[in-house]
Amino acid sequence: MFFFPFQRVLGSLINTKSSNTMHIIIFGGTGRTGIHVIRLALEKGYHVTAVARNPAALQLTHPLLTVVKGDVLQPETYAAQMYGQDAVISCTGTESSKPTKLYSQGVQNILAAMHAAGIKRIMCISADAVVINPKLPLLYRFVAKNILWRLLKNPFTDLLLMEKILEHSDTEWTVVRPPQLTNKPLTGKYRFIVNGFLERSLRISRANVAHFFVNNILNTVTYRAIAEVAE
Repeated sequence: MFFFPFQRVLGSLINTKSSNTMHIIIFGGTGRTGIHVIRLALEKGYHVTAVARNPAALQLTHPLLTVVKGDVLQPETYAAQMYGQDAVISCTGTESSKPTKLYSQGVQNILAAMHAAGIKRIMCISADAVVINPKLPLLYRFVAKNILWRLLKNPFTDLLLMEKILEHSDTEWTVVRPPQLTNKPLTGKYRFIVNGFLERSLRISRANVAHFFVNNILNTVTYRAIAEVAE
């Protein structure tokens, strides 16, 4: 696959055409990043279907929001909801360091359901540390390689497998790789690069990551590409 670097400086300027009739299905919406994605998508006037293992955990109601009890590893729980959707966003994640197939098997299930429903667009969250950024200072690269990868080898390995599965799919996919996530508020000011590495890629708020997702659903520059984001 041929990668080219493309960079935007301010996230607040990232936007293409807007469509108030967009229908988006979101996985991992009860997570700390996913909830921001749901809120921003609703603010944009999008119809949102949130798939959650525990719908009660999503303490949010809105006329444009539909909450479905489902599990990314059990496609029969959400397959019917895929029909009529324009795009898929996955913020699925785990805080466990144990061996997992959540990302790889999860995305395989989603892709199969997308194919059946005729959906082409998907965006998935990953992590920038799955590949060591050569533009980071030596100390940060050392920590990523010798500490983070040792602690999170299992989820990182599965994230890379997820990325490979997406790369070989026939969808308009985007992998979003954020660095350390914080709970700071939304600013809309951040940087991203397509198929490249950012300098000083150290942290970004979950709200700003969600802003990137929602404001780049229709951005063809990010199609079939890996986007690194950071403040």
